[in-house]
Amino acid sequence: MSQSQDRFVLPGDVIVTGTYRPEQNVVLDDDRVTATAVGFYEIEDNAVKVIPLTGFYTPKPDDLVIGKITSHTSFSWEVNINSFCVSILPAFDIFGKDYSPSKDELSSKLKTGDLIVGRIVNVNPGRDPLMTINGENLGKIDSGELVKISPTKIPRLIGKHGSMIQTIEGATNATITVGQNGLVVVDCEESDGLLKAITAIRMVEEQAHLVDLTNKVKKMLEIKGV
Repeated sequence: MSQSQDRFVLPGDVIVTGTYRPEQNVVLDDDRVTATAVGFYEIEDNAVKVIPLTGFYTPKPDDLVIGKITSHTSFSWEVNINSFCVSILPAFDIFGKDYSPSKDELSSKLKTGDLIVGRIVNVNPGRDPLMTINGENLGKIDSGELVKISPTKIPRLIGKHGSMIQTIEGATNATITVGQNGLVVVDCEESDGLLKAITAIRMVEEQAHLVDLTNKVKKMLEIKGV
């Protein structure tokens, strides 16, 4: 007799305990079957799998991400990273080890609504991932247009050895910061270049499945007035 269920799960959630066979996007730990992706689980004939949802970003250590400050406590900022969870930016990451809640005001450095580019430091099941903005080209983003695409299309946007993003930047004089969480910031002094760069990014997202996409994007960028 088969059993079929559909339930929403997050990475780290224990789906079921007992004698079950793990299949897609799950791991078996002793007798516990745990999800490794965001999605809906199915149990049928004692086989367990998770059907992943597209459009959600699953944080991984060392990922470059773009996020928006949503709130703060006395010790950290909460950052929206286009995921099923927020990321935590500790106060000492900016103020240093001598940070004091009684002396230092977090909003003097980062306010709600500010955009930042950072790296995921660590990810532990059951806890929001930690991030840092210490490092080269990390920190507050002061200018540019925010573009959101599916995180699954980010490798296509970057291209082999960065070829696609270099093609777009070279043709538009734009500076493009790509987060692995599907958020992209495009900065360009010329409005035409900004529009072309955003159009090219949307084109990559919509046509990511096509071969010879780089040449298609190049031809589009050569057309005046796009």
